[in-house]
Parts: sequence; structure tokens; C-alpha cells
Amino acid sequence: MSWLWPSLKNGQKVPRRVHDNTCTASRTPLLPFLRRVRHSVMPCAYYNEIDPKAAAWLRELIRAGVIAPGEVDERSIVDIRPADLAGFSQCHFFAGVGVWSYALRLAGWPDSRPGWTGSCPCQPYSEAGKGLGFADERHLWPAWFHLIEQREPCVVFGEQVASAGARVWLDLVQTDLEACGYAFGPIVVPAAGIGAPHGRHRTWFVADAPDRGHRGQREPVRGGELGDAKREGLEGHGGHGDDGDEPGRIGAPACGSIAQAGPTNGFWRECDWLPCTDGKARPVEPGTFPLAHGAAERVGRLRGYGNAIVAELAAEVVKAYLAWQR
Repeated sequence: MSWLWPSLKNGQKVPRRVHDNTCTASRTPLLPFLRRVRHSVMPCAYYNEIDPKAAAWLRELIRAGVIAPGEVDERSIVDIRPADLAGFSQCHFFAGVGVWSYALRLAGWPDSRPGWTGSCPCQPYSEAGKGLGFADERHLWPAWFHLIEQREPCVVFGEQVASAGARVWLDLVQTDLEACGYAFGPIVVPAAGIGAPHGRHRTWFVADAPDRGHRGQREPVRGGELGDAKREGLEGHGGHGDDGDEPGRIGAPACGSIAQAGPTNGFWRECDWLPCTDGKARPVEPGTFPLAHGAAERVGRLRGYGNAIVAELAAEVVKAYLAWQR
């Protein structure tokens, strides 16, 4: 994950707060106009992240050119107004350390192509949490959905923990988006599905509305499109359903890199295995020792890595959507 830590070397600290790209003046009437002028010359992404350290990390990645150029907003998503998002080519909510933007690039998605992404907090639904669900103050889907409903992005990519408690959350997300005319396709895929030496099961979803800007004229697409596992839709290409041997599906015998990937011949083939106190060995990037004494911001780095999605897997979700479009 060296791409996540491009320019903080020799013990350099992550700055606590940097204001140069932060949308602190988002309520200024002139700002949306100035953004449109600026973004007409250079594509610009919007990153929303409330954690100051993760936000500073995002700015470093933007400066290094690792993720799409853009602006970082540290406000809570509940304080964001739809008008604040005018002029941005892409919007990344709960941005963390920018892995969704990086994954879009891995999949061949240009920075100038519109799209929204988000990974809502998993704590309300995680088996490791208190299980408060919708009663948890971190249940922030309603705030994100309000922005989606008002701005009407043409496509939304999302991710959530694949726990039993998250199924109710997913039902709500699907119901809300389909009511707005989006075709919705969810699928559970573990990181091990692309050769990672760990499970990390996650629910991934895509919401598609190519006729953005025509509210009230779209009909929810249920069968035979994104949401039908046995037809030529997104779920089907994930091997969902009973027809996993159908040509073109991930479940079909193939010689592609993902179908053949494993802990010893895929992206993680050169990982180092570190023995841990619980008797298990865990893989890390070669040459990195995130718990080593003296490592710069080691706790912050572990926190950022732990909360991040798997970029290579997110890229496969985006590629599946692009293939479905074709």
C-alpha cells in the first residue's frame, strides 16, 4: 500500500489540518460559479471526509497525483447542501484515504467521467459493534441519499460490511434508489475472490441512472436489468444465481487473471507474512512493518489501512459495470 503514503518520509508528521483545499467557504454565493469556471478547464473531484488525519492524507495523495485532483471537505455529510456539489465531475463520500478514486483509475475510469462513490460507516451494522442499526448516530445513509436525490448522479458505487445486520440497511438503500428510478445491483464478494490472502467479505453495489436530469420520468428497473441475477446484468456477471457456468460470468471456467489468482500468484504473491501474538501470521506489503517502533504515524496508518476498501476488488466492480454497459 505504498501508494497510500507517497510523500510523508523520514518521520514527517501528518499535518493536523490543512485549509488550502478545504471547502470552508462553501456557503459563499460566488463559490459555485468559480468552481464551474475552474472545473471547465480541469476536471475536479470532491472528497468528503470528517477525520482530519484522513483528510490530510487525501491532500497528500492529490498532490502526489495518485488520486483524482480535487477538493477536500472536512464537514459532516449532514452539513453538506446539494448546491455545494455543483461543478464537480466526481464526488467521493466517506472518502477515507481515497481508495475509491484510486480504484476508478485502476478500472480505466477517467477523472473527467462523472460518478459518485461512498462507503457508509459500518459500525451500526458490524458484528464487532453494538448493533444499534438505524438508531446509531453513524447511520448516515439518509444524509447521503438526500444529496443523491437532489443532484441525481448518473451512477453511484457503494460498499458496506457483509453482515446479517447490514441486510436491512441494504434493503433500505435499494428501496430508496429504485424509488428514484435507479437500477440497483448488489453483490457480496470477499477480497479472497481476487486472490487476497484474507476474507474481508463486503457487499458492493452499483446504482445506475443514465438519463440523469429527468426526474419523474424514470421507472425503477427490477427484473432483467442490473437487479436480475439470471440475466445479462451486473449481478449475473458476479456469478450470482444458478447459472454460474453461463459464458461471460465470473463463475465460468476461464483463464483470466482474477479467475486464476491466489495468495501465491496474484497481486499479493510477494507479501510478507508477519507472525502475531495470537499464533496467526498476517500478510503485509513487502518491506513494511506498520507496527514497528518509530514508524511515522503508525497508529494513523493502521487506522487508514483498516478502514479502507480493497482497491483491486473495487476496480473489478467498476470493470463489471463498464462491461455491462457495453
